[in-house]
Amino acid sequence: MALELTYDLIAKRIDHSLLQPTLTEEEMEAGCILAAEYGVASVCIKPFAVPLAAKILRGTGVEVGTTIGFPHGGHATSVKVDESRKAMDDGATELDMVVNIGQAIGGNWPAVAADIKAVVDVAHAGGAIVKVIFENCYLGDGQKVRLCQICGEVGADYVKTSTGYGTGGATHADLILMRKSSPPSVKLKAAGGVRTLDQAIEVVELGCDRFGASKTAEILDDLKARLAAGG
Repeated sequence: MALELTYDLIAKRIDHSLLQPTLTEEEMEAGCILAAEYGVASVCIKPFAVPLAAKILRGTGVEVGTTIGFPHGGHATSVKVDESRKAMDDGATELDMVVNIGQAIGGNWPAVAADIKAVVDVAHAGGAIVKVIFENCYLGDGQKVRLCQICGEVGADYVKTSTGYGTGGATHADLILMRKSSPPSVKLKAAGGVRTLDQAIEVVELGCDRFGASKTAEILDDLKARLAAGG
């Protein structure tokens, strides 16, 4: 690989996903403990469980993230703003917000931009970062490019491929397009389909600063074994 493979190269790009609808509070607690043990970048947990994650992860170096307008982005902008404030009050420092997918498909770009900007502004005022979820499986390339441009214009921190709950996840073609279409100030997150170490390495090589994963332990255990064997 072009990059030197180290533990932190992969672990510090993982947003450990704790969003599955059936997860119990006990399972989310165990997921937070796992995230701390493996030293990942963050957890992305259901909004109601942010206080639980904040309590468990305090002092571990693992950030607490949650979702805004999830999973379809159809919430009123004012609701997304209120969700953002509540999440930050509860201890979240990273917000993964879904664009209004229907408005993006319909080309109502002023409304899409205003929606993203409102969340970015309130998040930045509260010291949090925003990852903007596109749900690329429903969008054409031109729509993806325009969303990348808007995210740069309104100061979003990341562009993100998908929720992980649409009809498709991150593809190499989309990651290449999004990295090319976003300004350097905007980072890139892959979500959906990164389940193995080799897949994780591939998305990092394509420019991802973060990727979502629920198979965190498997990925990082494989990485440890590979590094122990000499790479």
